[in-house]
Amino acid sequence: MNPTVLRHAIALLGFSVCLGAESPPMRLWPGPAPGEKGNIGEEKEISKPTDGPVAGRQVIRLGKVSDPTLTVYRPDAGRDTGAAVMVCPGGGYYMLAYDLEGSEVCQWLNSIGVTGVLLKYRVPRREGLAPYAAPLQDAQRALGLTRFHAKEWGIDPKRVGVLGFSAGGNLCAVLSAATARTYPRVDDADDLGSHPDFQILIYPAYLVNDNAGYKIRPEVAVTSDTPPTFLVMAQDDPVHVENILGYAMALQDAKVPMEMHLYPTGGHGYGLRPTKNYVTTWPQRAGDWMRSRGLLGSN
Repeated sequence: MNPTVLRHAIALLGFSVCLGAESPPMRLWPGPAPGEKGNIGEEKEISKPTDGPVAGRQVIRLGKVSDPTLTVYRPDAGRDTGAAVMVCPGGGYYMLAYDLEGSEVCQWLNSIGVTGVLLKYRVPRREGLAPYAAPLQDAQRALGLTRFHAKEWGIDPKRVGVLGFSAGGNLCAVLSAATARTYPRVDDADDLGSHPDFQILIYPAYLVNDNAGYKIRPEVAVTSDTPPTFLVMAQDDPVHVENILGYAMALQDAKVPMEMHLYPTGGHGYGLRPTKNYVTTWPQRAGDWMRSRGLLGSN
């Protein structure tokens, strides 16, 4: 094994020795999700034999999600900082890379004392709607539910952030830009804030218009209310590194605290599985960033 990969793998072995408890999935909506007609088909794993592994391991790809859920991963009590992060897997708004960019990320969060809240949002894109429309409703509902259950889950409701990959990164940015809920009130959970306290965007997609000078898209508009942001991407990412460059410029103009890490190689879709590319050391950088902002308390 490449020595760099080996060192990185050893650093991440904390996953296996400090995991907390995983809750049963919680349905987001008491009935059908807003606008659902029951015509999507049965939720299933849609990986094909031609889908290549990532860092030597296959990826769980969930498709046809119509009943969104959240699953809570609690860290061990001795290392629990009270912070929480809602994790949004990517998949182009067509499917969800559920382990690579979901459950494995929650396990890493547990290793640094953070509660991971894994969001299984609706895919694929709903006809006639913006790609992020149904997922945004799910994300807003999930963040409200997280704060509603803060005392039960041992969470500080003022330290609830979001972390997303690719389309999931786009979803986090849309959530951070939204000024109101995009669905009718359901219950008391919807009276609580759906605005993240911070966001971590890993190789985010769809933040800029490729054919319009890489200008920020209106649905992810940056203002002084945009939460502190951590950004990661590789220069050779086929989704275009301009996504974080343009977004970082907008953050700078709005005087939003941010940290950006740009790497020469790494491509797209690596999650946090260690490879020979230095970009896959981003979890260490993200952990340091959260500590520097006081998000991990005194632990």
